Amino acid sequence: MSWWVYFLRCRDDTLYCGMTDDPERRCAAHNAGHGAKYTRGRRPVTLVYREECPDKSAALKREAALKKLSRREKLALIEGARPPKQK
Repeated sequence: MSWWVYFLRCRDDTLYCGMTDDPERRCAAHNAGHGAKYTRGRRPVTLVYREECPDKSAALKREAALKKLSRREKLALIEGARPPKQK
């Protein structure tokens, strides 16, 4: 099973970073109000970046590294990636 780290762009243009085994399902959960407390008041959110990791441990480490990036670095990462496929 693959694990993913992802960025969501919130309604107020902030970014939220998380990890999951299913990015689309997790984004839907955030939009339904069942995601992180941070995103509940900032809906709707849009999945703008996802990166596959080989296992949960690697995803946890990558998420921690991404959270340490500056906003400018996060935006550059998002801009340089191909947009995620939407279902």
